[in-house]
Amino acid sequence: MRKWLLVVIMAFIVVSQGMVFAAPKWDSVVDKIEKTLDQSLVVYKSGDTAGAKKIVNDAYYGMYEKDGLEKAVNSTVSAKRANLTEYKFGTIKKLMTNQAPEADVKKQIKEIIGMMREDVAKMDGGGKQSSSMATFWPTFLIMVREGAEAILVIGAIIAYLIKSGNGQKTQVIYNYSGAAIVASFLTAILFRSVINLSGASQEIMEGITMLVAVFVLLSVGHWMNSKSDEKSWGNYIEGKVQNSLTKNNTFSLGIAAFLAVYREGAEVVLFYQALFNDAGDDMQMIWLGFGAGCLALVVIFAVVRYGSLKLPLKPFFQGTSILMFILAISFAGGGVKELQEGGLVGVTLLEGMPMFDLLGIYPTVETLLPQFFLVLMVLGNSIYQKRKKIREVVS
Repeated sequence: MRKWLLVVIMAFIVVSQGMVFAAPKWDSVVDKIEKTLDQSLVVYKSGDTAGAKKIVNDAYYGMYEKDGLEKAVNSTVSAKRANLTEYKFGTIKKLMTNQAPEADVKKQIKEIIGMMREDVAKMDGGGKQSSSMATFWPTFLIMVREGAEAILVIGAIIAYLIKSGNGQKTQVIYNYSGAAIVASFLTAILFRSVINLSGASQEIMEGITMLVAVFVLLSVGHWMNSKSDEKSWGNYIEGKVQNSLTKNNTFSLGIAAFLAVYREGAEVVLFYQALFNDAGDDMQMIWLGFGAGCLALVVIFAVVRYGSLKLPLKPFFQGTSILMFILAISFAGGGVKELQEGGLVGVTLLEGMPMFDLLGIYPTVETLLPQFFLVLMVLGNSIYQKRKKIREVVS
């Protein structure tokens, strides 16, 4: 019942937001971006580098991202394409900072506009049927992609509570998840209507949220891994028969669920706003994609929640902790990437390196370094835990 309540709340968010805002078609968005970037070139020629970079930011945050083109490309063309376009904006600003020749900046502007024209042609090409499917797939995929990530965290935590004999405390997780959806809704409203944060500030806030989630997921994953063997779990249960989860532990699990849902929920709301704005006569395709996405998430949730309950204790705890670590590493890459988009962290591209958006792996030094250190830390902790268990057996 509670999970259906969360779906109803999300439906209310989508409906209410879809009725409020208006925006142009994708071709018009690219036209605006082109005009704005051309203006930045004129300002750059005049010697005002800071002013020119600000106009480039306006083109990215205020048009490519805010009007929804970035997420549409991400869902219907490819995540790699959306990220390459994003890095192209960064390249233009970097050239301006380095006082590059006007011709070099102009070349990059021409290339990025060409890329966006190609992407729009792929999304809109093929007549009405293709246009309708181009409306359906973003709405469906964004629900599944963003929702599945949160469900992996929530489902694993709920299954853990049930397997540990604390099934009555699953309500805490549902409560935190529901609060996160409401918070996502309110945050989107504040971004759009009240606070009117710049795109950079929004990216920075999302990045910080993801990095906070990294530490929460690592702590939860470490705790679960430490209880993965029968002896440790038996000692734990024996010592906490009456109170097997402290309030602090419950709070940590709740915060992990909240952070997982909060960021994904805010992104879904903002993305659906842009889709409603651009839907035109294809409004029913948005509802079809939304409904199909919700059904897919219910199936994913059921598989994660009930499937995991059938696993033996040790592989379940080990698998759950590994999942938490993988998500933490993914969030670390995604969090730094958000900070890059916000201009808080630099971008050092690694040419030719593949990108795996699902795992938060991007071709930049800045995103890979924290992930590398996290992997080393997790491996080091795993070796330490194994040696500790060996010493306990010997003694």
